[in-house]
Amino acid sequence: MRRIRFSFFIVSLLLALLSCSSQPQQNHTLYQALGASEGVETIVYDLIVRIAKDDRVVERFRHVDIMRFKSGLETYICAVTDGPCDYNGDSIRIIHAGHHYTDTEFNTIVELLIESMEAAEIPTATQNRLLALLAKDYSDVVYH
Repeated sequence: MRRIRFSFFIVSLLLALLSCSSQPQQNHTLYQALGASEGVETIVYDLIVRIAKDDRVVERFRHVDIMRFKSGLETYICAVTDGPCDYNGDSIRIIHAGHHYTDTEFNTIVELLIESMEAAEIPTATQNRLLALLAKDYSDVVYH
């Protein structure tokens, strides 16, 4: 009888451990899933390199202070993904006001961002979480 109880205890313990390890972490923020500071910096840097090589949008960035853009975008992504940053820059609407960005340009930047996240080996589900947050800014970037 002792042997049966001990075996039952071991099996129960193993099942409990297995079920805990397969549960997703509840406190895992999107910022952490993106790789925290290093991950966001990598994605943004790669995005800037891709923009510089893409004839569809490079002209829009010709007179942009790239270091300011990089810093602002990193801070913005950090803030909207529950990272430790506070974004204190101008609103997305103010930043993009008067530039008359097109749907094609917006979609190109999204495409390049996806490529940057792919290059950083960010899982598709995590990419989609970030894209869903950033999609809320569409009407502040592209005016119709």
